[in-house]
Amino acid sequence: MSKTTTTTGKINVQTENIFPIIKKFLYSDNEIFLRELVSNAVDATKKLKALASMGEVKGDLGDTKIEVAIDKSAKTITIKDKGIGMTAEEIEKYIAQIAFSGAEEFVNKYKDKVDKNVVIGHFGLGFYSAFMVAKKVEIFSLSHKEGAKAVRWECDGSPEYQIEEIDSKTQRGTDIVLHIADDCEEFLDDHKIEGLLTKYCKFLPVEIKFGTKKDRIKPELKEGEKEEDVKDIEVVVDNIINNPAPAWTKKPTELKEEDYKAFYHELYPMQFEEPLFNIHLNVDYPFNLTGILYFPKLSNKLEMPKDRIQLYSNQVFVTDNVENIVPDFLTLLRGVIDSPDIPLNVSRSYLQADGNVKKISSHITKKVADKLEEIFKKERPDFEKKWDDIKIFVQYGMISDEKFYEKAIKFALLKTTENKYYTFEEFENLVKPVQTNKENKLIYLYATNVQEQHAYIDAAKSRGYEVLLMETMLDPHYINQLESKLKDISFVRVDADTIDKLIKKDDNTVSKITEEQQKQLQPIIENTVSKEQFQVTFENLSEKDAPMVITRPEFMRRMKDMNQMGGGAMGFYGNMPDMYNLVVNSNHPLITKILDEKNAEKQTSLAKQATDLALLSQGLLKGESLTNFIKRSVELI
Repeated sequence: MSKTTTTTGKINVQTENIFPIIKKFLYSDNEIFLRELVSNAVDATKKLKALASMGEVKGDLGDTKIEVAIDKSAKTITIKDKGIGMTAEEIEKYIAQIAFSGAEEFVNKYKDKVDKNVVIGHFGLGFYSAFMVAKKVEIFSLSHKEGAKAVRWECDGSPEYQIEEIDSKTQRGTDIVLHIADDCEEFLDDHKIEGLLTKYCKFLPVEIKFGTKKDRIKPELKEGEKEEDVKDIEVVVDNIINNPAPAWTKKPTELKEEDYKAFYHELYPMQFEEPLFNIHLNVDYPFNLTGILYFPKLSNKLEMPKDRIQLYSNQVFVTDNVENIVPDFLTLLRGVIDSPDIPLNVSRSYLQADGNVKKISSHITKKVADKLEEIFKKERPDFEKKWDDIKIFVQYGMISDEKFYEKAIKFALLKTTENKYYTFEEFENLVKPVQTNKENKLIYLYATNVQEQHAYIDAAKSRGYEVLLMETMLDPHYINQLESKLKDISFVRVDADTIDKLIKKDDNTVSKITEEQQKQLQPIIENTVSKEQFQVTFENLSEKDAPMVITRPEFMRRMKDMNQMGGGAMGFYGNMPDMYNLVVNSNHPLITKILDEKNAEKQTSLAKQATDLALLSQGLLKGESLTNFIKRSVELI
């Protein structure tokens, strides 16, 4: 080995010691070091390929895999690339001057010849994240330039460094060797590093090798051999931990439905259900945005999924906390968004406020709405099958985003208790002739539970009314919004009043008992229920209707439902007890029988039996009251 000269220097920074700032404040999590260093290695490799494509690097580039290796005995982690490499002057320029970005200079130099997004780096700070976990860092680098000398750079986390020419490195590229600090030795664990590589580098555009793994291959068949007679051969192959060409980087025309599903399971290996459908984002103006969003099956409960949308910048994982880049309702989706135009802070850890963010957010909203409308128009039967699984997403979007509402009102569906689906326009035309009240207002009847409200639904159907099913926890808010948007339309739950009062018409049925008789009977019936929860009223219903009906006033019940959804914000309504009306059908023969009964004890027993039947129909008869009702029923029989 020839005699070499070692020089020393000082890292050129404005403050005397930048490292405590980097370690404590610049990066929010010390595991980021691996993402930054591997991203730098990817940049070096992509620069080399870009130069080769321009004819500035001759010959075969050979193997360009990036390697990550752990040496437990030496307590080191090495990140090795076979990319562009650096001369001593370049190390002095790019490493010794913090925040001088080699990536940015490269793009500026070749701005007319290479895509600005060909390299990842931007701030020139990523390398120094190494000192979050290392007590010493070495760089071994050999430039691709003809006649270049290999160099070694070393720094122990102080502003002083050493740099020297070496003969030991003969392969083009750069090796970063981290001598792990005593308090960070958990990063010498293979599973830990592989987990971080999978998290942050899973889709980087250059193959990344981390150790080896065993695989099995089929040998070539010899003449006369059958495939079933030949055993697989076990071989050792490179353990490549990333997919350099994920689905979102390809054109939609290059992908089939099975490709999208396969990528979904690559993103979320623990998700066994197939997504309902996907949206491929591919925008290059006025900003660069690619990605694939998936619609998972959603329950009627508004639960944020654990597997969230992942944000990437040039295939580098940034975060799965995308609330600032997409509207709240879109966080119910899964998938990937990749944009180099999303402004990140210098550590690429979180988003910065910027006008572009709002533009990107609006575009994603529009794209999702357009895709849903397209599916609705082209494949309506399939859209209806999936409606129950995406309904809460669409409702949330319509409530929270005005622009989404304007588009969604065309394809949002209303589902009836008969499991039929209608657009808002279709449903209005269907029910207008029958469900318009005497004030010329259209009444949309709805149920929240088909089983519990069956008697009311049945009564509504007997009048020729359609009943909608509104069973999600968002529905109270959704109904309020629709009433404010749709002209002359009110939503009323089927148990909010007696059937004839739900949609008031001009015709009135005459009562068979007088007002005086009603006053005589009222205290007897009031004594059968709790006065704090029930208000007894008489109405002139049909003889075919039930003798007594329990209704829940629409306004109070809806306020309570909204209060529960809103976490108790509407305190007055949230603290109110459940209120009911006990409506007595003044035309039913049983009511006349109770009135005419001379035996006071029997009269009370009949009144209680009729009240309990009404309570039973609503699932409100429980415990001791239910036991007594059963005993009384047996005695009456």
